[in-house]
Formats: sequence, C-alpha cells, structure tokens
Amino acid sequence: MKTVIHRAETRGAANFGWLDARHTFSFGRYYNPDRMSFGVLRVLNDDRIAGGAGFPTHPHDNMEIVTIPLEGALEHKDSMGNTAVIEKGKVQVMSAGTGVQHSEYNKNENEELKLLQIWMIPNKQNVTPRYDEVAISEIAVENELYQILSPNPDDDGVWVHQNSWWHMIQTTKDSHLTYKFKDETNGLYIFLIKGSMTIDGEQLSTRDGIGIYQTSSFDFNITQDSEALFMEVPLKF
Repeated sequence: MKTVIHRAETRGAANFGWLDARHTFSFGRYYNPDRMSFGVLRVLNDDRIAGGAGFPTHPHDNMEIVTIPLEGALEHKDSMGNTAVIEKGKVQVMSAGTGVQHSEYNKNENEELKLLQIWMIPNKQNVTPRYDEVAISEIAVENELYQILSPNPDDDGVWVHQNSWWHMIQTTKDSHLTYKFKDETNGLYIFLIKGSMTIDGEQLSTRDGIGIYQTSSFDFNITQDSEALFMEVPLKF
C-alpha cells in the first residue's frame, strides 16, 4: 500500500474577505506542480463564505462538480432552470458537460456558510448538463461507511460520469473499521472533516487528507470522534 499525505496547514489559501478558502490541490491563485490532482480528483476546496456573499453567475464545462455543505445554507441557481437551497445533510452534483452557468450564495445574511466543493474529471466529454441533490442524512449510519456517490443512478446517493464511489462516516472514538476498494485499480482520497484517525501508522487530524493506492483494502482506527469523506477515484484519465 502506498500513501500520500496532505496536512491541513500545507494547503493553498485565499482570503478575499467574503471568502476564506483552503485548496488541497492547485486552484485559482494557488499553484503547486506537486499538488495538481489525485487521479481524476482535480479540486478539493474547503470554503467559508460570509453572510449574504457568494459566487455570481459563472460557467463550467466537462467537469463533475460535487458540493457538500458543512454548516449554513447554500442557494444555487443555474442555466438549466434549477433553484435550490441545500444545507448540511445533503449532497449536490452538477455534470457540467457541454456547458452550464450557475451562481452560489450564502442564503443567510448573518451566518457563515461552510462547504466542500469538489471537482472530478469525467470519463465522458460533452454530456448533456444535469443537476441533482440527495438527502444523505436519510442514509447515514453511525460508525459505518455509507455511500453518497457512485457511477450508478440506482445506488444510494448521487451519481456521476466516472468510475468513482464516495462514502462518508461519522464515528466515535476507538472505532476500528476496514475499507475495501470497489475497483482495485482506483485510489482513495480521505478528507478528515473533523476528529482524528490512524492509517498505516500515520495520525491524521482535522482537515488533513491522505491518498491511498496499490491495495485492495486497509484498516483504520478512530482516535477521536470523527467525520470524514472517502473518495475512491480512478488514478488515470
């Protein structure tokens, strides 16, 4: 098993007053040739958006864009005619395909919005753009990995144009679990939203990330109450 570790404090940073962002991979003004992606996982942004602020209408194409609110409420509008407000407990996906425009704003004027926005390079180009959201709080199971994304429209969670499976976990201290890859040619990137865990002798803390590959399964130990996102993705594109 091979690993690559990205400590929270090594991420790129951007602060525009209304937006305080941390970038695991190169994005915007942050460029690091050694941190371009993990396979098809191209962007992992940890954003804090001030009350009432946000991103005005802007374009995307040929990217799978997944948004996971952590605190607060996100108001979304797009050129496909979708208007939605999503909060913690939901996951949103947008296949940009041939091209789409959207805006994203903090719905609340007096409350900070925290979210993860994650981009994946798709396995199909120029698909028809689409939007979806799912209440993952309805499928959450404490101390177990539960699926929030897959390539299959009939599975739990949202689906994407990629051979990728994502899970989340909310675990209590001293839990011991095993992750088994859906596809052994894939890699897995874990983003520790909060808490502490040990993998392959490495201690991970809040907002640390670790990429794992060249294995079919591995064990991990939870050393504090934790919440984490597990993203299994193809390593080649």
